[in-house]
Amino acid sequence: MNVIPCITWVKKGVAAAVPDKVQLTPQELENIIKQTESNIKDIESDDDNDDDTNPTVSKQANSSKGHQTQSDAMIEDEFNFDKYDDEAGNIHCNIGGLAVLNKDGKDPFVTVGDSEDEDSEKEDDIIKDTDNLVLVGHVDGDASILEVHVYNEEEGSFYCHHDILLPSFPLCIEWLNFDSSDPRPGNLCAIGNMTPIIEVWDLDVVDCLEPAFKLGRKPSKKLKLKRVGHRDAVLDLAWNSNYTHVLASGSVDQTVLLWDLENGTPVTKLNSFNEKVQTIEWHPSETQKLLTGCSDKTVRLFDCRAEDDFKAWQTAGEVERVLWNHFDPNYYFASTDNGQIQYVDVRQDNPIWQISAHEKEITGLCLSTSCPGLLVSSCNGGILKVWDVINHNEAILVWEKKANLGALQCLAANPDSPFIFVLGGDNKSDNMKVLNLLTSSAVSDRFKERQKIKLEFGDSQGTQTREVKTNQEIMEVTDEMESVALETSVSGSLGKKKKRNKK
Repeated sequence: MNVIPCITWVKKGVAAAVPDKVQLTPQELENIIKQTESNIKDIESDDDNDDDTNPTVSKQANSSKGHQTQSDAMIEDEFNFDKYDDEAGNIHCNIGGLAVLNKDGKDPFVTVGDSEDEDSEKEDDIIKDTDNLVLVGHVDGDASILEVHVYNEEEGSFYCHHDILLPSFPLCIEWLNFDSSDPRPGNLCAIGNMTPIIEVWDLDVVDCLEPAFKLGRKPSKKLKLKRVGHRDAVLDLAWNSNYTHVLASGSVDQTVLLWDLENGTPVTKLNSFNEKVQTIEWHPSETQKLLTGCSDKTVRLFDCRAEDDFKAWQTAGEVERVLWNHFDPNYYFASTDNGQIQYVDVRQDNPIWQISAHEKEITGLCLSTSCPGLLVSSCNGGILKVWDVINHNEAILVWEKKANLGALQCLAANPDSPFIFVLGGDNKSDNMKVLNLLTSSAVSDRFKERQKIKLEFGDSQGTQTREVKTNQEIMEVTDEMESVALETSVSGSLGKKKKRNKK
């Protein structure tokens, strides 16, 4: 197995230029090992108490082991390894031409000095303000890994900066900057996995062995601890960027929990589901509204101020992804396991349109962060498609491509560049790719020249800025806004011109 099950971006200028490195003393390392062994024994002890022991099965297992040992002894030594050391003969290997050393003990054919190598490595360790981070959940064989890659669009560079060994198969990743232990914004990553426990790692620390903190706790009869959090695997995470201390999690246990990151405890439980909750997303501006997609073929929109207050829409299949239209948050997209995409106005009871976008389940659904109408979808069949959804009444297919990454598992849009996306799949030899959609002439011709307009609008939550691009007339974006104005006024522009003339 070599698969990328989840992936996400980190904005430019967020990460520390030089991450801290953990340096453990031998005593600290020994204490961690002992603590880990103790935790494993506690888990095994609890599992033994939960399961009914069967003496008959145990005897059969022991008998089977003895029989296996005897049969192993009877296996013929096909390659005669027992007499390997008795074999005679000289084995010669001509290695004279493999290396040439001069009097100083150095290879004259190596032209790069050690100092140059060290300088290059040190430069790679530094994260620049123009770098994005790409957080990759990677499963390679039995190893589960969080890889922190550095991507620089200007330089065209993409490499793994550092990685973290994870204890379980990662299923979802969410970036957040809320750190209860530090008043300053952090650079953290929450990971949901096959266990009920959510781990939050500090991305500005290299070579760390443990997460910064965990959300949830398994019960322990020995320690008399009750369960906290989910009962099964966590399938999706959503950080509320407006209420930064709130993180939502959807699980196989058919619930959604809202966590207070101040104290690491769940404060609200949503359980109006009939199946596992596969996808969740907070409303871009209305901080209390949470969109959920469930395997019971239903999308639900919750007002989290009242746990039972929600509106529901039926879909053609199990819901794989839900996505707000952040250019007009009255609308959302939903994709299903049978290749359907539907577009819904939350003020209406029925979808505006529904299309058969792919032949297999749609595992990735993303809008460009700053180019309106650019929707990208990916499916388990390995196909990537680009849609134009600038018109609320239709979706126009612009471009499609076979990604050659195997079955596509995840898709994410660059937060700083409108046409850069990253894909993850299960191809053993090539399972991840950063894609610039402008390399497609069809995409470039349709989207590149959409005019940039910055709109500043105020609401009850304060003043926000939205960037809109369109090659048509300026879209109607005044719904439910108190005021709309261009970012730079005419008087402001004249003032700047006068200052330049003075120079």
